[in-house]
Amino acid sequence: MKTSTKTGTKGRASDEARTEPRESAMKPAVPPRTDLLYQTLETEMGGVDIYTAALKCVIDEDLREEWEMYLEETKMHVEIVRTMLERFGLDPDAQTAGREVVRAFGKTLVCAMQTALSIQPETAQIVAAECVTLSETKDHANWSLIGRLSENVDGIEQEVLEEAYELIEDQEDEHLYHTRGWARELWRAQLGLPAELPPPEEEAEVTSEEEAVLVQKQSEAHRG
Repeated sequence: MKTSTKTGTKGRASDEARTEPRESAMKPAVPPRTDLLYQTLETEMGGVDIYTAALKCVIDEDLREEWEMYLEETKMHVEIVRTMLERFGLDPDAQTAGREVVRAFGKTLVCAMQTALSIQPETAQIVAAECVTLSETKDHANWSLIGRLSENVDGIEQEVLEEAYELIEDQEDEHLYHTRGWARELWRAQLGLPAELPPPEEEAEVTSEEEAVLVQKQSEAHRG
């Protein structure tokens, strides 16, 4: 998985004051496996910014408590992925084209929340839940791929991937399915429809797509 990706020297600052590395206009291609790991790191780093912005939009105290926990877990995920890259002999600070795209996506979500908070604060909480859901969808996809990849390699590569996957995957499941439930139920409440807050996914401690579908069906049947 080693790569000789090098960075340039042009600097930028993110909306959330995260210092961006200086980058060259053209970046060398990296192997797909390496690209996935760098995108995973950038997704987690962007997740820190996204949760930080989302917390500024929160009104519901249960949601605030949940996202504060997710923010701390995401900070831990950043360190786990950095360590994973280092164990493969890769520079966690190296810049790739894939990272740049992921970073731009994260900045767009942060900007959307900031805009909602400035022009329509009463609905900013819903926008935040939708933005977190979008971010966690990418994050969950990254880790699902890492888990599947770990089943198709061997030796030290399998060991490193499996260790990271087992540490993080359950938390990623919760981040995605619970926040998706919050976005749905907040919208229902906004529309004057029967809503469950906290959402049923949180009450049932959902950690899989199958469980999320089942819980939502049961909730809909109960509400009629």
